[in-house]
Amino acid sequence: MDKTFRIAPSILSANFAKLGQEIQDVIASGADIVHFDVMDNHYVPNLTIGPLICEAIRPVTDAIIDVHLMVKPVDRIIPDFAKAGANIITFHPEASDHIDRTLSLVRDSGCKSGLVFNPATSLDYLDHVMDKIDMVLLMSVNPGFGGQKFIPETLNKLTMARKKIDAYMEKTGRTIWLEVDGGVNANNIAEIAKAGADTFVAG
Repeated sequence: MDKTFRIAPSILSANFAKLGQEIQDVIASGADIVHFDVMDNHYVPNLTIGPLICEAIRPVTDAIIDVHLMVKPVDRIIPDFAKAGANIITFHPEASDHIDRTLSLVRDSGCKSGLVFNPATSLDYLDHVMDKIDMVLLMSVNPGFGGQKFIPETLNKLTMARKKIDAYMEKTGRTIWLEVDGGVNANNIAEIAKAGADTFVAG
């Protein structure tokens, strides 16, 4: 098992008037990844940012840009984010008509790929596409808005996901990250890590 832990501050917590400087500051303070939440006011009831912002911040940091697409349909926008400088692109299985094909599109665009699971979404989607996945992202809140409380049942789901990932990694030697997003804070991050997460979205 990969014992490394990674912190991924969400860009939505930044002051967009000072976005470049704030990204540099959080990376200098020890953050590992820039988490980029993309919402379309269709798949989720909120509207955020697109590839232009990703392209604008790429020159100011060498850090990994982790793009979480909460959009439907999802395939159309993937090449745009890859071209804009994303390193990892994750999406919700419900947003794709052909999950295997969408994962392949992400990889063919030069990025690492992953699936995102809402609190009530089954992990069964993983069973037939593990060979195309580099990250599993579990939502510990319902997506769309910040400031929500961590859903405790996510701990059990993390444990189940960790078992699936570890079994696959032991068999293949490939590394898959397990990220959690929503309500993560100083009071619960140790418990979340114990359940199996290795990457934590903050903010």
